[in-house]
Amino acid sequence: MTTEQTRDAKSRATAMVTTNTGRILRITPEDEAARVAAAAAATVAPANVDPARRADVLFRVRRPEGHELSSWWMIGAFVVTSGLVIALLSWVPGSA
Repeated sequence: MTTEQTRDAKSRATAMVTTNTGRILRITPEDEAARVAAAAAATVAPANVDPARRADVLFRVRRPEGHELSSWWMIGAFVVTSGLVIALLSWVPGSA
């Protein structure tokens, strides 16, 4: 990553940064200060955060030891889904 200093029309110092993908970014001192503040805020995380209960995780739930989901539920779901597909395909003319 390369950096060069330039002066724009307003006579403020800006840094030109070339990323690994070849994109050229202009970074002002205000942008750099905001990035440093955001990085400092991101490092302060609560100690008791369960990664299975993050907002971006929809269906994953961490269960206590011994309360895992039985594999028979997955087998039953496969059988029911297969039966439903076969039943729906029986309504398609010319497929039987």
